[in-house]
Amino acid sequence: MAMIPFTKMQAQGNDFIILNGLESSLPELTDAFVRRITERRYGIGCDQLLVLENSDSANAAMRIFNNDGSEAANCGNGLRCVGELLMQSTGQDRVAIALADRTVCAERGQNGIRIEMGAASISGRSDAHVDVEIGNPHTIFFETVEDFPADRNVEIVTGLIVDHVYIDIIERGSGHTPACGSGACATAAAIWHVEGSVRPLKIEMPGGEVMVSGTPENLILEGPVHTTFTGRFAP
Repeated sequence: MAMIPFTKMQAQGNDFIILNGLESSLPELTDAFVRRITERRYGIGCDQLLVLENSDSANAAMRIFNNDGSEAANCGNGLRCVGELLMQSTGQDRVAIALADRTVCAERGQNGIRIEMGAASISGRSDAHVDVEIGNPHTIFFETVEDFPADRNVEIVTGLIVDHVYIDIIERGSGHTPACGSGACATAAAIWHVEGSVRPLKIEMPGGEVMVSGTPENLILEGPVHTTFTGRFAP
């Protein structure tokens, strides 16, 4: 039975298993395999499994799997971790990562890994929440007076003091997580939309802080990432 090399990384407690298909062959990515490798008691354990594949237009293409086996379209913290991994392996100061609907660029910033996330769009709004699409769907609640949707990532703004925002996160397919990079970006886009102005925001999540700046047409996410360990997994 071939052992599968992996890298475990985390950003603000949002943790990932990375399988690098640029350097080794990939296993069949069945739901059963994804659930097993991401399970915290019988597998390695993580919020999302990130799979790198060859790309004709970028340094790598990235697929994202939640720990229930479902596939996601975007992951800001995962992109920052993969950006660091690719910069280490290529020696480049800036790398491009292709997702299903966009290609993003990562580089090192003053406070960690900085990534251009691309555009966010407002897809719905009520008195209590704003719906934001940033490759994946998010609903940002300013008041918890509505039922949470089960088919979207949910961010709950628990405090807003000047430019410092506090949020809690429930990720579709993963449940409650300590951090979510695309969720931090979606929260900033929602606040900009509600307030009618754009400014850099510090987003504090249970696992730590990130900075979101830029514009709704190209959000920029920045914060530290860490390699936890590397190893080989027996499928």
